[in-house]
Amino acid sequence: MIPVVTPAEMKAIDVAAPEPVEILIDRAGAAVARAALEMLGGTYGRRVVVIAGAGNNGADGRAAARRLARRGVGVTVLDARDPGPRVPRCDLIIDAAYGTGFHGTWQPPDAGDVPVLAVDIPSGVDGATGAVDGPVLTAVRTVTFAALKPGLLFPPGREFTGDVTVVDIGLDVSSARSHVVEASDVAAWVPARAVDSHKWRAAVWIIAGSPGMSGAAHLSSRAAQRAGAGMVRLSSPGLGADPAAPTEVVGRPLPPARWSGDVLGDSDRFHAIVVGPGLGRADETATSVRELVAKASLPVLVDGDGLFALAWSSDGAGPVLRSRPAPAVLTPHDGEYRLLTGRRPPVDRIEATRQLAADLRCVLLLKGPITVVAEPDGTTLLSATGDARLATAGTGDVLSGIIGALLAQQVAPVRAAAAGAWLHGETARHGVRRGLVAGDLPDLLPQVFASLPPSM
Repeated sequence: MIPVVTPAEMKAIDVAAPEPVEILIDRAGAAVARAALEMLGGTYGRRVVVIAGAGNNGADGRAAARRLARRGVGVTVLDARDPGPRVPRCDLIIDAAYGTGFHGTWQPPDAGDVPVLAVDIPSGVDGATGAVDGPVLTAVRTVTFAALKPGLLFPPGREFTGDVTVVDIGLDVSSARSHVVEASDVAAWVPARAVDSHKWRAAVWIIAGSPGMSGAAHLSSRAAQRAGAGMVRLSSPGLGADPAAPTEVVGRPLPPARWSGDVLGDSDRFHAIVVGPGLGRADETATSVRELVAKASLPVLVDGDGLFALAWSSDGAGPVLRSRPAPAVLTPHDGEYRLLTGRRPPVDRIEATRQLAADLRCVLLLKGPITVVAEPDGTTLLSATGDARLATAGTGDVLSGIIGALLAQQVAPVRAAAAGAWLHGETARHGVRRGLVAGDLPDLLPQVFASLPPSM
């Protein structure tokens, strides 16, 4: 996993460093100079302009300037505090104007067609959130130190970063509470199927769909199968035979109302429950969802109309979730987050997810360009694999099925949610660039699993 720290956390890490700040600046400058030389492709006749501010970010840029000058590069250092400094003709601009702690706006010069190398983060991008309130020099490459910063990951900030390289300069980031999930993590978390396994070793019961809304149930069920569930039982309350359901799914009819007791009384052989996709919002349905979530003694994933049912309880979702005997995973998008809290997620999506996870005492997955998964204790995992191809109807139902299958395989809930988000995003990357629909995703999952590195 790649550590992610906020500007405030990074400041504390800097203060705790055993080496003097001058040594850290020299190391950072060396890393920036190396990146600059790679971008220049040589030194003879090359010219670099460094825009340097007054703080440590500017000091890093000046340290890089000295190293480049010693290598024979023509270097000009401009003061970032000069309004709109004019950039002389050059082959590369190094943006060392302001670091992760900058707030407000600045007036960068016109870079024209000259490539930009950003130091730590492009100046003008909020390091904590990725917010941008003014002009920013778009970097071709960003060299950041010790750990990623949220502003490098979340839009719109990430649109200005180019390729991001994390450089070790000797800082201890073991205190980081947020990490970006990598392929090696998913490979380590998802268990191999045992030689003596059978279908009931990883059984998931999906309560989803309703008359006229069966598509969500089918997508979730198919995804659970492809993600490793040995047995998928599908129940769509009020819907009898469902010939369009995936062939291997085992149907179990439920009445249109008061069905929670049927599920609770027959779930002994299952390892996880998925409830909510396409379920409908009738009062009787919402009541059964709340009763099921409150009393089920196995992990439950709640999505879609299941989130509506929790949110529209007279006391909100908290009382239902806080008294649960087993873990719960909630997977809201921004609109469902608003149902649960009364407001859309604030710009700091990491903190927004942490706060709601702590309040509801559940694992919370907030969907978005960067998916944020948080535990009640504040531990946070981020998935950066998804792209705009997932912005179509039904892809969230696929995600529910994937996570449900991982829970059934006894993956820890926070890891199941984060690995599910990572796998979900990777299926899009394995799909066609235009015309991808949710129904394509489950059948791409085997390719994604096959691409994982061998687990150690």
